[in-house]
Amino acid sequence: CFSEGKGGWDTSGCWRNSSSSIYTSCLCDHLTHFAALLDLSKSAIAHKDEHILTFITYLGCGISSIFLGISVLTYTAFEALRRDYPSKILINLALALLGLNLDFLVNSWMASLGISELCVLMAASLHYFLLASFTWMGLEAVHMYLSLVRVFSIYVPSYLFKLCLLGWGLPLLIVVLVLAVGKDAYGQDSNFPKPFDDIDCWFQDDVTFYVTVVAYVFLVLLCNSMVFIMVLYQIRILRAKEPAGSHGGILSNLRGAAGLSSLLGLTWTLAFFTWGPVKVPFLYLFSVLNTLQGFFIFLFYCLMKENVRRQWRIHLFGACCRLKEYSGSTALLVSHIQAHDDDLFAVILGCCNVASGLFLDWLSLWTAETLRVTLVFHFGLVLQTGANRRHVAGSL
Repeated sequence: CFSEGKGGWDTSGCWRNSSSSIYTSCLCDHLTHFAALLDLSKSAIAHKDEHILTFITYLGCGISSIFLGISVLTYTAFEALRRDYPSKILINLALALLGLNLDFLVNSWMASLGISELCVLMAASLHYFLLASFTWMGLEAVHMYLSLVRVFSIYVPSYLFKLCLLGWGLPLLIVVLVLAVGKDAYGQDSNFPKPFDDIDCWFQDDVTFYVTVVAYVFLVLLCNSMVFIMVLYQIRILRAKEPAGSHGGILSNLRGAAGLSSLLGLTWTLAFFTWGPVKVPFLYLFSVLNTLQGFFIFLFYCLMKENVRRQWRIHLFGACCRLKEYSGSTALLVSHIQAHDDDLFAVILGCCNVASGLFLDWLSLWTAETLRVTLVFHFGLVLQTGANRRHVAGSL
């Protein structure tokens, strides 16, 4: 196909569909990676890298969508987990990220339908969930600042309602203003050729994109980075006052920093470094870390939190899985998990061992019950057959 108005033909990702003496029709693979949401340089990359980045994007978004759904269900189903403000803010952030990931996954498919109104709707929806995600990341930072840095103790009426009004209302206001001011801001880019790594249904106007996306994201990330530094400094001061040996080591500190980074979205700052010779490596880092942001939230704030695992044991596995009713080996494993709560690999290994033990216990019970029912059935059938024979012999 014709190569970006420069003359000549470019066959990268395209092939000839049909041709005549007056025209040539081409079909092209359209590749979209996650970094296209904040593509500042707008420069092309190798087709091989586009393929790999697209695969990483769809795999990561799919994984994050699953674990974000599990996180939302966990915190909404168990009342003991959603009593405080951080948990409720986390639920809203997970919902916003879930909407962003699902929107991105179906964007290309919706665009392939060729309905312009639907494409505008998808672009506006993607824009909304992107802004909502960053708004809730910013609200996470504000709440951390008030709780840990300023030690905010003033009562705020309807605190959560005001957070929700800001977290969901501000992005909606921006999207409505974009639709009102520039009706052609959203949609499918009509310019040909369309870069392979552009999103099908997204912004057609670069000015609107830089003002309502890039500037907004930059301001949120700047504030979140400052809060991140202040929170880490405050945590260090608090731990310095604790008795020696009562706080975790380097691994615990790294886990805390990584957990805060996933909540505040600090890995999105990589988008501002995708320039020049380092663009492709940073695109890979951006795509891996940010498509898996939902999985990291599940990892740090579900799987590695003792109160969440306790609710899973109580409600999902039932009484048979409580510590006092475990067998000796299983109780030892659970004790091992609790003793190594700061060790990610020990926690995961312990959970796998407990799950396998529970499965084997269930399998043995099921096998024994099946064998019992089978024996009772066959024994009853034999008795019934003998009775029928005696009845026939008596009648003769």
